Amino acid sequence: MDFTPFARHHFLSRLPQQVRYIDHADAVQQGELVWLVEKAALTKVGRRHDFSTVRTYREFAARVPLCRYEDIRTQVMRMINGERDVLWPGRTMNFAQSSGTTGGKSKYIPVTTDSLRRNHYQGASDVMSHYMNLNPATRIFSGKGLILGGSFATELQLPRGVRVGDLSATLIEYMNPMANLFRIPSKRVALLADWSKKLPMLVEGCMDANVTNLSGVPSWFLTLIKAVLRRKGAACLHEVWPNLEVFFHGGIDFGAYRSQYESLCDMSRMHFLDTYNASEGFFAVQSDWGSEAMLLLLDAGVFYEFIPLAEVESEQPRTLPVWEVEAGQTYELVITACNGLWRYRLGDTVTVEQTHPVKIRIAGRTASYINAFGEELMVHNADHAITLAAQETQAQVRDYTAAPVYATTTTRGRHQWLVEFDVPPADLQTFITAVDRHLKEVNSDYEAKRQGGLFLDPPTIVAVARGTFERWLASTGRLGGQRKVPRLCNDRHIADAVLQLHRSIGENTIGCPTPPKPSPEK
Repeated sequence: MDFTPFARHHFLSRLPQQVRYIDHADAVQQGELVWLVEKAALTKVGRRHDFSTVRTYREFAARVPLCRYEDIRTQVMRMINGERDVLWPGRTMNFAQSSGTTGGKSKYIPVTTDSLRRNHYQGASDVMSHYMNLNPATRIFSGKGLILGGSFATELQLPRGVRVGDLSATLIEYMNPMANLFRIPSKRVALLADWSKKLPMLVEGCMDANVTNLSGVPSWFLTLIKAVLRRKGAACLHEVWPNLEVFFHGGIDFGAYRSQYESLCDMSRMHFLDTYNASEGFFAVQSDWGSEAMLLLLDAGVFYEFIPLAEVESEQPRTLPVWEVEAGQTYELVITACNGLWRYRLGDTVTVEQTHPVKIRIAGRTASYINAFGEELMVHNADHAITLAAQETQAQVRDYTAAPVYATTTTRGRHQWLVEFDVPPADLQTFITAVDRHLKEVNSDYEAKRQGGLFLDPPTIVAVARGTFERWLASTGRLGGQRKVPRLCNDRHIADAVLQLHRSIGENTIGCPTPPKPSPEK
């Protein structure tokens, strides 16, 4: 039975509210800020900054300092240990484990009841609203949604009832029972931590189901769907799931994976919709097939601020509310949210594509870049170049990372790219030359440093063995779920660890096979 007609009215009734974004973004966002500070006025953070007398955004910004995770780690650990009213009212029982900070420790993001209801589940509902609006012929509720998520962690000694793990595990655990009727796998399989056991059970549980939609990170889903295709002896996903119509993806840039998904699907029946859903919150969703820019969710329990890119490294950077941002500019995103994060620097950079309504693209991470030689290479530059190089060489990229190789007495500095291919190019040198060319097209600083080979030598590439990045993620405790390979790093700690794993099973290298050690100054 198709329940889509019954669901359509519920989801589409949300869209008129979002029309207010076009003319009233300032009022909507100021309303969210007022609700947040009033709600938390009697918490410890609220008393410290006298939230009860905050009336305007500028008063709020003057009283509450910008912070990163290390600034609130102690407070979060107090919450994990059972203390009430620390960063958000009441006791918080769930925490999303996120990738480690520069100190190597995991981050534990509070997942409050308010953030589940008002942000994460509301964001997921908004995704469905926009999809149903964009695809009036949808029959999405005639079958199941396949959700690829993570598990709960066991690395901490936790008080009774407190749970820490991937955000997706918490969302699955507390999902409305009605929603469970329309998703697979079972909760037992979905929350398994051991991926060597989980993957075959996922294949068994979904390969004969009526799957209409997929939700997850593109790189992880490729592993599952290729295993399903092998098991069924099929070449196209629509041979297995004839009613499949949409992939709701997020977490990493989809451009490098689009050609692979298109080759595995009947594109006359398939759609792709981008989302910005992080451990810290659900922030944006694609609302137009003609543009991959995402509509910022302004009434979902989050107040947004933006740091101009030029001021990210400043000790006291200027911040702008959403009604003061400019189209075409890139900013670091700062959030105040109903999970108890107050003026929290996510570490994500976004480019504002338009302001009426506000739409953004994820530009990269403030900690994920290469600027060892003044080239200011950002993740969105790298994703763009990799995608075009793959298209030109008929290659398919599964994962990649890049790092600097520092100058020696006989060589200039350069970049080294470690790439895991599903389909390798016929010639690695042609591929890396294309990457180099496209980086010059989109990054003038990189082009200047590469000009004439005076400051920066051509990049080199290592085609790492299949499974290398999965083994690296497993070695860091980050395998599975929403965990991602960092695309760029300004030092060699990730690249050297990946290379060590790769060299244990063979290598295929263009350029220097053994990178020089960084200088002590770096």
